[in-house]
Amino acid sequence: MGEHDITENLLGTYLKGRRAKLDPAALGFSVGRRRTPGLRREEVAQRANISPTWYTWLEQGRGGAASADVLDRIARAMMLTNVEREHLFLLGLGRLPEVHYRKDESVTPRLQRVLDALEPSPALIRTATWDVVAWNRAATVMLTDYDSLPPGQRNVLRFIFLDPRVRAAQYDWESVARFVVGAFRVDAARAGAAAEVQPLVDELCRLSPEFEAMWRDNDVRSHGEGVKHIRHAVLGPIAFEYSAFAVDGRPDLTMVVYNPATLEDAERIKSLVEARPVSRRAPS
Repeated sequence: MGEHDITENLLGTYLKGRRAKLDPAALGFSVGRRRTPGLRREEVAQRANISPTWYTWLEQGRGGAASADVLDRIARAMMLTNVEREHLFLLGLGRLPEVHYRKDESVTPRLQRVLDALEPSPALIRTATWDVVAWNRAATVMLTDYDSLPPGQRNVLRFIFLDPRVRAAQYDWESVARFVVGAFRVDAARAGAAAEVQPLVDELCRLSPEFEAMWRDNDVRSHGEGVKHIRHAVLGPIAFEYSAFAVDGRPDLTMVVYNPATLEDAERIKSLVEARPVSRRAPS
């Protein structure tokens, strides 16, 4: 038997497996006598508002590729998680689904504990719109006292363009500002959050001619890793090696960790952090 004779219909196998895990009673279907667990094909088609014949062909590997709209309907009908939906699109179309931004600023206690364990390295979690939603004590001491600000003001672009103290802490403010604007533009577009960031962009354009000019340049940057220098009010010049990490299962969140560039700086930061009283807020 040749290798092409045993080629598996991966999409059909995946659909059949997901369908078998659905509870008919919980979804309003009569249980009755069923030869196999889960929903019948026609029941999935009914929930997805597509033809039962077309759905059957998908499971059987017939009829050609499904459209993104059909796959999206099936994903909703089967109540797939985000990662399951992505896998469905990869099998059906060979690509990820288009991104639709969903605002969710919640951070689990477990993720907060990860941030706390990284001290004395300042670490924070920001959204695709660059709102800071979680941080550790080192970030409070070295970067910004986020606890003292209302949630709506904990935005990196606001700090860079509207906070004189943050501006003064940068060695080359214009270079930092251009980098932030370019990386922010990429993150917002990648997350499908153009509409969500427009009010912030409009506000910053009104309040900061420098932001307006940089935004109109349409420059884009990648915020992966690099070196950041700051002038700290207590410790003076400090250098960090920073890295940005995606949070698995949360494409809207990014963790940024600032590692002190030298052991001496790490010890100085550690002493300053330990001298600060613990202020534990509940995660967003």
